[in-house]
Amino acid sequence: MALKTYASAIAAAAASAALLNQSTAYADGILPPNPYEDQPSPAPPKVRNDHPRTTSAGFDPEALERGVKALKEISASPHGKKVFETIKKQEETKQAELAAKVAEFRQMKAQHETERQKIIYDEQKKLAQHQAQTKSQMAKYEDELARKRMQAENEYQRARNQELVKMQEESSIRQEQARRATEEQIQAQRRQTEREKAEIERETIRVRAMAEAEGRAHEAKLAEDVNRRMLVDRANAEREKWVAAINTTFDHIGGGIKAILTDQNKLVVAVGGVTALAAGVYTTREGARVIWGYIDRILGQPSLIRESSRGKYPWSGMFSRAMSSLSRRNDPASASKNGNGFGDVILHSSLQKRIEQLSSATANTKAHQAPFRNMLFYGPPGTGKTMAARELARKSGLDYALMTGGDVAPLGSQAVTKIHQLFDWAKKSKRGLLLFIDEADAFLCERNKTYMSEAQRSALNALLFRTGDQSKDIVLALATNRPGDLDSAVADRIDEVLEFPLPGEEERFKLLKLYLDKYIAQAGSRKSSFVKNFFKGKPQQIEIRGLTDDIVKEAAAKTEGFSGREIAKLMASVQAAVYGSENCVLDPSLFREVVDYKVAEHQQRRKLAGSDKPMP
Repeated sequence: MALKTYASAIAAAAASAALLNQSTAYADGILPPNPYEDQPSPAPPKVRNDHPRTTSAGFDPEALERGVKALKEISASPHGKKVFETIKKQEETKQAELAAKVAEFRQMKAQHETERQKIIYDEQKKLAQHQAQTKSQMAKYEDELARKRMQAENEYQRARNQELVKMQEESSIRQEQARRATEEQIQAQRRQTEREKAEIERETIRVRAMAEAEGRAHEAKLAEDVNRRMLVDRANAEREKWVAAINTTFDHIGGGIKAILTDQNKLVVAVGGVTALAAGVYTTREGARVIWGYIDRILGQPSLIRESSRGKYPWSGMFSRAMSSLSRRNDPASASKNGNGFGDVILHSSLQKRIEQLSSATANTKAHQAPFRNMLFYGPPGTGKTMAARELARKSGLDYALMTGGDVAPLGSQAVTKIHQLFDWAKKSKRGLLLFIDEADAFLCERNKTYMSEAQRSALNALLFRTGDQSKDIVLALATNRPGDLDSAVADRIDEVLEFPLPGEEERFKLLKLYLDKYIAQAGSRKSSFVKNFFKGKPQQIEIRGLTDDIVKEAAAKTEGFSGREIAKLMASVQAAVYGSENCVLDPSLFREVVDYKVAEHQQRRKLAGSDKPMP
């Protein structure tokens, strides 16, 4: 019990000493360390001491005195060592608890630091996400602005293209008007020239006749007496001969008429025979005309057809078609002189490939009894649309028929009947028929045009009626230089559209080589009949000297803007120039001369067409 009392007294004394030290530190301006702060806090201001028993900080030393007294008692006591060991253990326990609290404080500080770093990381992550979102929105906004700008540019370009197309159409209209005016002027000049030529010829004939009459009168005047006697003798002899013949004839006729008139039976028989003969002749002629008209209407070729691979009647042309197919089977190379399988047609490689695909597809369509596809060929004149359609029909195994749109308008009210007869005739083809309508815009133009007659509108409606459904018998191929003029219902019936542009330099070179061989190299080498050779003589063959491929390529480069038809006319002009020469020889100088002349003529024609355009 006394030991515990001593221990408590010592503890109180130690506490008083510690409190004294702490108070002294406080009095000296030293504060205890703040565990939540990294830097020490500033010292508080000193407090004034108004009590003389206390220190300047206000500390009472009475407790310290009691502790000192207790320590003295403990040191005098026999249990002092145990008391100090107890106090030491208590102090160690307090130190351990203080260390635990410091460790706990440090752990709390580390956790606080971790949470602070986590908060900083989250803030940085949110900031990065916000920046990325802002960048994405900026990129989206810039992309939207770019799309709007591109859309505005596209709208402007579309409007510009429409304006250009409209200007081109107006230019084409003005060119067509200028061309028609030029043709009318040329026709008027030609008619005037022909009238003047006829007047000169009439005057020449009149002068010649007067001169001949004067010469004959002079000759007759010189031998007037001789001629008069000869004429008188000849006239008397002729008169006597004719008088005798007339008398004899009238005697026989009079006897026959007298016999008929005197005998009533002979009169009735004669009148009946003459009447029956006249009726028979008339009936036979009219019956044959009606029967032949019916046969022609049922079996004959319609009047709208200009050209056809079928004959006018089913039995016509059978021998020629059989011989043609036999020759193509025996000599496949003869079907294509230029090696492209299209005869005299030279086209761009892509267009030729497309036509070959269409011919194969058409042949397979016919073999599988599927509906045919209608086609539209458009492009400048002379680019091979008609020839390509003919070769397409030949390669696909179909019959071929050509008509032109300009033949429909003159028919008037009969146009509808003729259109139906045409389609009825086309359906009779066992092989299938390719109906090619050239210059289709002549009667298949827009129906709201003011100058379109009611008959033309009815003919267009008849064609639309016959082509409303896909056909297994007829392939409709339209050709036009102005596809924009076609009626919208006609355009709706078109499945394939092919453009035939002007030939390029390579195609022009091939065309020049083709027509050079046709008009120059093979001129005079064709076999003709013996009768023609006997009466007209054998045509002279043209000799070609020094005309190389380089010269032909030079001509191909010069003839830019020429169509295939113009190139054929160019080579025909070369042939005429060669026949007009003395030795019938084609050399490079003559060839270049004709080419330069035709090129200048072509440019002059274009210049004339451009200068004759009406002012807007």
